[in-house]
Amino acid sequence: MGEKLVRVGTTYIPVTDVEQSAEWYVKNLEAALSYKDTDKAILNFANQSFFLVKSNENESANFKDKYGNERFSITFEVDGLHALAQLHKEFQQSGVEVGEIEDRGHAGRNFVFYDLDKNKFDVWSELSPAFKEKFK
Repeated sequence: MGEKLVRVGTTYIPVTDVEQSAEWYVKNLEAALSYKDTDKAILNFANQSFFLVKSNENESANFKDKYGNERFSITFEVDGLHALAQLHKEFQQSGVEVGEIEDRGHAGRNFVFYDLDKNKFDVWSELSPAFKEKFK
């Protein structure tokens, strides 16, 4: 039986300043800018498109779980612990707000980082097996 949904094509991220945010994503995440106007920017990285959408202040893609903990809605993957540690170091050196590398009790390690609007993202040291099989 085939999958009904094949892949995530686009993720929307609220930002207050499209120009400044697009520059941040290009610089820090090596995103490729494919379109920009005053209300949105379209960036390509991590095998999908991201729309940065001009939003009101204090909007973010974050949410709180039932215990009141702020959560991220996206986990990016890198290929191994060395790649995770290297990216963490690069982010720190570039002034990106990052959390500590964590052991969350499952395979691999993780850390969180934030964009200019405090959108919280996660990075995991394990590439999913299906991705490795198809694309590596």
